[in-house]
Amino acid sequence: MNPTPMAMASRMLRAARDRRDLAGRRPPRFGAAEDTGGPPRVYYLSPDLDKPSGGVRTIYRHADVLNSIGIEAAVVHARSGFRCTWFANDTRVEAAADVRLRPSDVLVVTEWHGPWLHTLPAGVRKIVFNQGPYCTFDATPYEESGAGAPYAGVAGLEGLLTVSEDGERLLRWTFPSLPVHRARPVVDRAVFHPGSGPRPRRIGYLSRGRRAEEREMLLHMLRSRGVPAGWELTPISGSEAEVAAAMRECAIFLSFGFREGFGLPPAEAMASGCYVVGYSSLGGAEFFDPAYCTPVPECDLYAYGVAIEDAIRRYQESPGEMDAVRLKASAAVLGRYDVEGLTGDLSTFYSALLTPAA
Repeated sequence: MNPTPMAMASRMLRAARDRRDLAGRRPPRFGAAEDTGGPPRVYYLSPDLDKPSGGVRTIYRHADVLNSIGIEAAVVHARSGFRCTWFANDTRVEAAADVRLRPSDVLVVTEWHGPWLHTLPAGVRKIVFNQGPYCTFDATPYEESGAGAPYAGVAGLEGLLTVSEDGERLLRWTFPSLPVHRARPVVDRAVFHPGSGPRPRRIGYLSRGRRAEEREMLLHMLRSRGVPAGWELTPISGSEAEVAAAMRECAIFLSFGFREGFGLPPAEAMASGCYVVGYSSLGGAEFFDPAYCTPVPECDLYAYGVAIEDAIRRYQESPGEMDAVRLKASAAVLGRYDVEGLTGDLSTFYSALLTPAA
């Protein structure tokens, strides 16, 4: 049967979208390489994305931490003068065209650049910072895949860096010939903290992000049941500081992540003193401890709705007990995902990478 005009138009639109996506993943051109000697430097290639993105925030933080321990590092953007402005930073930022790579330098690129890794300068060492292991093959057609793809044959590739136990396990199994290392994310206690005082009966959730259809379905289900009577459903958006302030005004936070490498929003919500209900999104399983939150099975909206009702009931019957639980969650997250821990992770990783072999 021949496809209908509507089906043909849909295919054409999808193909055009895929071409735009593939083109958008191409790394920028770097300046001419030069071997001027000196200690090795680390350059993190980042998308020119000036809207909330946990992955980009983590890239900036890596550069800051490395500079703080005496390893020269910078974030590299395609556009000259570009800098992320949705969070406060004075991170060293350079344009790709101004960077002169030395053979001793390390170029860190994201999994997003996977289809174009072969276009990167050949005479420099490379690390893929894969914060989204479940997106590794998103732009690699199955028929073009093969042993080690998309990393096979990439000149100078020395290993993979990721952010969670789940991601490390997945990447080690998928790429057994490549070293895989983990550097924990950071939840900034100066921004995300529980504050003090009672919480209003407010249930927060991110208005952006994935699983939008599931989120709307669940909200409809709650309204249909008359839940949450006396509770306010609050969409959260904005800058890092605005999101943190909104989380501190919520008693419950709903997590809707999907196949995340880690999933910062629920961790930030816990740090901000929310009781979190929802999906661990795989990468967040390491901190979704049932002792202080309620993990929900993937895609099970019935279980999700029941879990929300149960959290509301517990708040109404034992508010003091729930306050203690949410503060326990905050302490656990802030104690595990801190700058000191990340500094140790990066120091161990880069000390080995940048120290000349004896």
